[in-house]
Amino acid sequence: MANATLAARDREAWSARLKDLGFWAEWAALVGLVVLVIVFQVLNPTFLSAGNIASMLVAAAILIILAVGQTFVIATAGIDLSIASTMTLGAVAFGQAFAAGWGLPLSCLLGIVAAALVGVANGVIIARGRITDFIVTLGTLSAASGLALILADGKPVTIIDPVLLGLSTGGLGIFGWSFVIAVVVALVAHVTLFHTRFGTHLLATGGAPESATAMGISTERIKIAVYTISGTLAGLGAILLVARIGAAEPAANTSFLLNSVAAVVLGGVSLFGGRGTIIGPVIGALLLVALVNGLTLLGVSQFYQPLAVGIVVVLAALLTRFQR
Repeated sequence: MANATLAARDREAWSARLKDLGFWAEWAALVGLVVLVIVFQVLNPTFLSAGNIASMLVAAAILIILAVGQTFVIATAGIDLSIASTMTLGAVAFGQAFAAGWGLPLSCLLGIVAAALVGVANGVIIARGRITDFIVTLGTLSAASGLALILADGKPVTIIDPVLLGLSTGGLGIFGWSFVIAVVVALVAHVTLFHTRFGTHLLATGGAPESATAMGISTERIKIAVYTISGTLAGLGAILLVARIGAAEPAANTSFLLNSVAAVVLGGVSLFGGRGTIIGPVIGALLLVALVNGLTLLGVSQFYQPLAVGIVVVLAALLTRFQR
């Protein structure tokens, strides 16, 4: 009798939870990903083939890394509009160093350092200059793109290296090395955000900056740190991008900017700061890649793909209004 009563209460609780829009807002990315997988698999049985899954995971790796960096920034109520251009600058710095005979390790290091410096500049100007994140990163978006074009003279540099080839084509089963690196980055980010004093200070800076300052937290240093992290991860993304396409392209890929913000929104990270997860943006990135991949398999024109991504992001943003 008692068990029956408890079961009835559980059913009522789940029924109430499923009717709550806040519940769906919390799990929007996961629910959306599951729905997309089912729909695309029904419409095209090759969607869940091992080869296609491996392809999607590799394609999602760079976006996951950028979304993690964007999550750190947005958790402090900021935004990094320069993240895609920073990645391009890092790729160009890497390509120029490699072409000059610096060797792979030093070239990779230069690419990451160049991107990290853009992040440091963003953080210092925003934190010390008291200038809005949107304006500063919009400016560095243009500056980094222009600098990349100047350094490369507008020409791509072809990079052929067996290590980079192995990075882009090898892996553990269906998990390419690029995706493995992205997972490691996500795990480290999760530990940093939720199991360190820095993570606590970061969320406090985003959620209640006045209270954080009153408690002795240096919100300026936190701001500088998160933009530096974002820039550094953009540099890491640059190496994976060069490994993937075999060249350092000076032309900025702005779709990475839109998709990194979209993944964070889909992942339930509050745009007002102070609240978020790492797994949410990771699932959001997988959802966006699955959406584009599924539409491609169905033969939908690529012109419709940005439209579909935009609609999904707007719907996710509407759902965030109901987050608890």
